Amino acid sequence: MPIELLMPALSPTMEEGTLAKWLVKEGDTVASGDVMAEIETDKATMEFEAVDEGVIGKILVEEGSEGVKVNTPIAVILEDGESADNIGAASAAPASAPVAAAPAAAEAPAAAPSAAPAKDGDRVFASPLARRIAKDKGLDLSQIKGTGPKGRIVKADVEDAKPGAAPAPTASAPAAAAAPASMAAGPATDVVLKTYADRDFEEVSLDGMRKTIAARLTEAKQSVPHFYLRRDIELDALLKFRSQLNKSLEPRGIKLSVNDFIIKACALALQQVPDANAVWAGDRMLSLKPSDVAVAVAIEGGLFTPVLKDAEMKSLSALSAEMKDLASRARDRKLAPHEYQGGSFAISNLGMFGIDNFDAIINPPHAAILAVGAGTKKPVVGEDGEVKVATVMSTTLSVDHRVIDGALGANLLNAIKDNLENPVMMLA
Repeated sequence: MPIELLMPALSPTMEEGTLAKWLVKEGDTVASGDVMAEIETDKATMEFEAVDEGVIGKILVEEGSEGVKVNTPIAVILEDGESADNIGAASAAPASAPVAAAPAAAEAPAAAPSAAPAKDGDRVFASPLARRIAKDKGLDLSQIKGTGPKGRIVKADVEDAKPGAAPAPTASAPAAAAAPASMAAGPATDVVLKTYADRDFEEVSLDGMRKTIAARLTEAKQSVPHFYLRRDIELDALLKFRSQLNKSLEPRGIKLSVNDFIIKACALALQQVPDANAVWAGDRMLSLKPSDVAVAVAIEGGLFTPVLKDAEMKSLSALSAEMKDLASRARDRKLAPHEYQGGSFAISNLGMFGIDNFDAIINPPHAAILAVGAGTKKPVVGEDGEVKVATVMSTTLSVDHRVIDGALGANLLNAIKDNLENPVMMLA
């Protein structure tokens, strides 16, 4: 029977995407693993791979089409002996589950298999390739659960199966974040349009990234019990130490930024205050061992939060190089989902824009985010009571009270402050 290719959910937050480019045409033969199209998600442009073999019988969605909902049929694959005459019935069937894999670079969870392979009488629906592999391995297809449309068995279902046993179900992928009611067109939209009916304006449609940002941050602000802790941090010792290091690293073409030190300081602080290195998981908390630190990167039309994993183990120069690479690819929307998902803590630095201080919104499931302002010259009172001029940076730690209480959050922010004011200790 013809196989529908459905618009896949290439990230947990994806609800719709743009079919940017077809890399195959009608009549082409495809095999498992072949890249068939490029799809723009709410975050990046990613490759769409086949998990089955056959002939492209019909392309249902033209390249360049925007706002294609997840699970919408985009093409139909024909098996041996089938003709395009059968496509009408296939494309009219209700969408079930995607039959294309996420890109190889993405470490997305696998789709949950259906309860049992779809049958018609004694017939088990399976692709020709799956049947050949099952025959070679001596597998009983009736004992294998299919993950294709309507329980159809595909190559991936039989590759790891063992004779006499059905593969264990895999965890389902996280559900995409639903758009809040405030984003839907309705009475509120009508009221706003009427209010500005006599003014000159231009409507700007929301792209996938802006919709996702609006949905996630609205949800975060409404559902996460934020509280805020503030500390001023003196940077003079760090700036002097940074200058010395950069002179030594100049022959290697490395130049450390203040942000590199902030990343390292936060990563070490999460190790020094391990109870704060946790995320909220609905009905429980997950206490993490490594320090996986996300850093907000502004791009045109939105932002990314790429994650530097095991940041506590990496040198300042390694963190600097990795951050530059992630930021560059984020601006080109070339990050894979596993590079901007995860982490327990985030940093948002607006100091380079001259912002003195601000409060950042937590990005769930993170338990905290550090808002970093600009370092400015200010009069401060030293330990000896003398007034001096120092470079002071204002920071605000936004904390999820479900995970981190006041005293624990204070200990975390104090550890960050101590690390930044004694930068040599971060190399110990």
